[in-house]
Amino acid sequence: MKFTVSEMRSLLAGDKQADRVVPSSGFTAQLTLFAAGAMAFLAVFASALSLASGRLAARWGDELARTSTIMIVAPVGERAIQTDAALRVLETTAGVETARALTDAEQQALLSPWFGSGIDLRSLPVPRLIEVVENPSGFDAEGLRLRLAAEVPAAFLDDHTRWCAPLVQAANRLRLLGWVAILLIGAAVGAMVTLAANAALAANAQVVDVLRLVGATDRYIAEAFIRRFTIRAFIGAAVGMILGMLAVLLLPSVSNDAGFLTGLGFQGVGWLALLLIPVMAGGVALIATRIVSQKALEALS
Repeated sequence: MKFTVSEMRSLLAGDKQADRVVPSSGFTAQLTLFAAGAMAFLAVFASALSLASGRLAARWGDELARTSTIMIVAPVGERAIQTDAALRVLETTAGVETARALTDAEQQALLSPWFGSGIDLRSLPVPRLIEVVENPSGFDAEGLRLRLAAEVPAAFLDDHTRWCAPLVQAANRLRLLGWVAILLIGAAVGAMVTLAANAALAANAQVVDVLRLVGATDRYIAEAFIRRFTIRAFIGAAVGMILGMLAVLLLPSVSNDAGFLTGLGFQGVGWLALLLIPVMAGGVALIATRIVSQKALEALS
């Protein structure tokens, strides 16, 4: 059963006489509204997860790709000398934009989540850390390692490649899972609408027979079911979308300290993209009802 553009317009425009074929209330109507609303609510959070994961992957990739760390592992008496020597090497290294040694307070702040805020760095063999920021052209990591090995034996370069790539890959996979979840949600809406439409057609088999006796075509009958279930799915998804948006607004605001969990939200046009959820739900309902109505009407012939 195929529909042209003009037929689609008439289908969505409505026909009061045809709409009487489909009950306006009852189990199938409630099931369609609830399923579309619940799935739209979940789709909002799946979208938020996917977009937040994408932003996280981009931020990690941009920030960590340009930063490196040099650890000065030397006795306390030689640590300052080795640190100054490493900084002199970095000053003459092409591609290094800035380089500075972290202060005791900064290193203590980094260790406080594990050792507490009252830690005394002088009592622990904690290496001195040097933060290196490269310019857009970058530097030769292997060449820098060789220079440090020759001039500053206590210095070890960590360019973050060992753990930066897995983190970005994990964030990208999480984003992919978000989009997969949205597709599964759409499939679930289609399945629920299919069951509801099939039940409605079976329950109204006698009405269908009467309509056929008075000259109604199968297309006319099918349009009534398609129109009703499409509108129900659209309305249910719109309500679920609004509730989902309100729930997202109640989440904590974006914080640089908390990072990912407080970044589960939408920015800019991301909010407008949510308006596509009811439209997609209506489209899925239209296709599902069209298929099931065609098969059901053929079975009732």
